[in-house]
Amino acid sequence: MRVDFVNLVWYNLYMYNHKEISNRLATAIDCALKKVDDDILRLLKEAYANEDNPRAKWALAQIIENDEIALAHNCYPCQDTGVAMLFVTVGQNATFDGSLENALTEGVRLGYADARKSIAHPLTRINTGDNTPAVIYYDVVDGDGLKVDFLAKGAGSENTSCVKMLTPSKGADGIVSAVCDIVKQAGANPCPPLLLGVGVGGTMDKACLLSKKALLRKCGQYSADTEVAKLEKRILDEINALGIGAQGLGGKHTALACAVEIAPTHIGMLPVAVTIQCHSARHTKVRF
Repeated sequence: MRVDFVNLVWYNLYMYNHKEISNRLATAIDCALKKVDDDILRLLKEAYANEDNPRAKWALAQIIENDEIALAHNCYPCQDTGVAMLFVTVGQNATFDGSLENALTEGVRLGYADARKSIAHPLTRINTGDNTPAVIYYDVVDGDGLKVDFLAKGAGSENTSCVKMLTPSKGADGIVSAVCDIVKQAGANPCPPLLLGVGVGGTMDKACLLSKKALLRKCGQYSADTEVAKLEKRILDEINALGIGAQGLGGKHTALACAVEIAPTHIGMLPVAVTIQCHSARHTKVRF
């Protein structure tokens, strides 16, 4: 009985409150939707300073002005507030006073209260009216922690994302070529300059998930893995050599950053997924 009592007390100390989760997530989402990431704004300004093409320079100036106005007036930098994507890391010992998924869903509903509602039935196209359900991925880890990474994924860039199933013999050259082909096909549609999330390995679905998670990394930060970092730099250089440029007007800045995440894969395949994100990238981290 004593052991049971001690365990009961221990669990109660780490019980998460449904309402607190919802309210804190809602506040974080509302703030994120109205503010382009600081690192992206910095990269945009660097691109503007280094751009030689007059039309591209003009486009970059308009993007920067738009983002700064949104920040100054606490309004949305892009009318597409996107699909709410939640990447949830939860400790296996964590306990809750209700359904975690219900708490997260309520947080999204409240966070999008004043934002455009974009989620609809895929066949009838009837809008759900509150931007739910969110797309939620869970990672269960040791301990009792809870953290949520939020990413607003707009349709314009998502429509140009793609996965390629390569043979292993294609190697790094094939990966770079696949990414370049996808970006060339996208052209101006995803509103460059872009952020590129690339997933390599696993299976088709795993590679796609990795490409999404890559976008959560600090923008412009290269991988700690030396080989992966070399691949990221090579992809970024070759994408910018395409000359698509800001808003498709040419110039040196088709992409601002490229992040690659990898996973072990079968000896007979080489999945490569590319998630394209426009410059209006909005995401945040919530630690409970």
